Amino acid sequence: MTTEALTVLVFAPLVAGLLIMVAPSRAALPVAVVALLALPPALTVLTQSVWRGGATSLALAGFVPPLGIVWRADPLSLTMLWLTLVVVLLVSLHALASFPPASAVGQRFWPLWLILVASIHALFLSADLFNLYVTLELVTLAAVAMIAIGGKPAAMRAAMRYLLLGLMASLFYLLATALLYGQTGTLDLYQVGERLEDPGTAVIALALMFTALLVKSAIVPLHVWLPAAHGKAPGPVSAVLSALVVKVTLYMMIRLWFWTGSGVVTEWAALVLGALGAAAILYGSVAAILQKRLKMLVAYSTVAQLGYVMLLFPLASSAAFRAVTFHIVAHGVAKAAMFLAAANILSTLGSDRLQRLVGIDQRLPVNVLAFALAGVSIMGLPPSGGFVAKWMLLEAAWLQQGWVWVAVVSAGSLLAAAYVFRVVALAYASPRRVPAGERAGGPVVPVRRGFAFTNVSALLLAVLAIVLGLASAPLLALVDAGLPPGMSP
Repeated sequence: MTTEALTVLVFAPLVAGLLIMVAPSRAALPVAVVALLALPPALTVLTQSVWRGGATSLALAGFVPPLGIVWRADPLSLTMLWLTLVVVLLVSLHALASFPPASAVGQRFWPLWLILVASIHALFLSADLFNLYVTLELVTLAAVAMIAIGGKPAAMRAAMRYLLLGLMASLFYLLATALLYGQTGTLDLYQVGERLEDPGTAVIALALMFTALLVKSAIVPLHVWLPAAHGKAPGPVSAVLSALVVKVTLYMMIRLWFWTGSGVVTEWAALVLGALGAAAILYGSVAAILQKRLKMLVAYSTVAQLGYVMLLFPLASSAAFRAVTFHIVAHGVAKAAMFLAAANILSTLGSDRLQRLVGIDQRLPVNVLAFALAGVSIMGLPPSGGFVAKWMLLEAAWLQQGWVWVAVVSAGSLLAAAYVFRVVALAYASPRRVPAGERAGGPVVPVRRGFAFTNVSALLLAVLAIVLGLASAPLLALVDAGLPPGMSP
């Protein structure tokens, strides 16, 4: 059953995406629905298997390392797979209204969407450096195509910038992979760590790899592609970019640091990564405060929130690992909710300029509520998942007397409150008197068909961001079961 579950997670969305390309347009919806609904049972089976028997592996075609490709599921990969599943299913509800599968744009969107899901699943299951490279390229190419799917010039420019920087980063990663293979004779993540002998070559290779992944994770100062890409993309695409796509490279960094390169990484390298994270938190938060458009504000908030993950490297404790992993999940659902709510507001008003949001709660109460609830988690207020993550991160820094990290996390939360409350205050403000034929927030725009789906998906994700804080024990138990080697709960 475990083998079948692994196969379904990758091949069900992949095959469905390919079928939609060649099948009649009326078959697109049932094919997509069947593929997506096949994922929860498969992931449940895989979770039960890992929980009872530990990490499980599958050698494709029976070829084992160093020559074969192996998929490996452990508690960390399961955590990321569950995040992917929840976000994909709920964002897909929004996409059904934004990109009807039978429409011309839907025929382009849904194959890319399903291929992206399959690629993310394959990446989280990959246990060798080259397969990680292949799946990361598939993720990047699908994401680039979806950013540009509307054909607007600004979105096309953002997609091209993302593509060019992504290709440069891929070359760095591929060169590093070749260096590690030349030294160790294997590409397996775990065998590479065991066979590293020349520290000079290993350090160069890991430096190249981490530079590539920092670009694709959009960590300051290598973040220049993210705000435009997330701000100009369609709502469902922005949501999945922020919640999942940038997280896959952060996941790879954690894998490479603690499972592959633990024997050669240095304290100075950890401090550099931590400093980049601190800079991302402060710069991204201030930039979000200064924005005049809602989606750009949320995009720069993503730049800031990704910085918290980088604090794991200088702290390097089980407490920090639990905090950062929980933060990845909490941020994923909250930021997806924010982007979907922002997309609904943009669709209704015809603009997402902040000055147009005055009194918008009267017309879009559900979306304003979804944004506010997600903002509670982004700020780190109780009882949200963001609060649990930031509290644990503060505790981890406090125990190690990392006062700089304590100050950065605290300042980041205060700055997040500034930009979230700015939006909420405008949304709930009393609107001015407007001429006949208009309402608060601008001219009346007809509500599109399927708008209820878009409301529901944004609100459910926002509620889940709160529920994570109230029911954190199952997720923390899963995280504790997958701590890196040498860490104890």
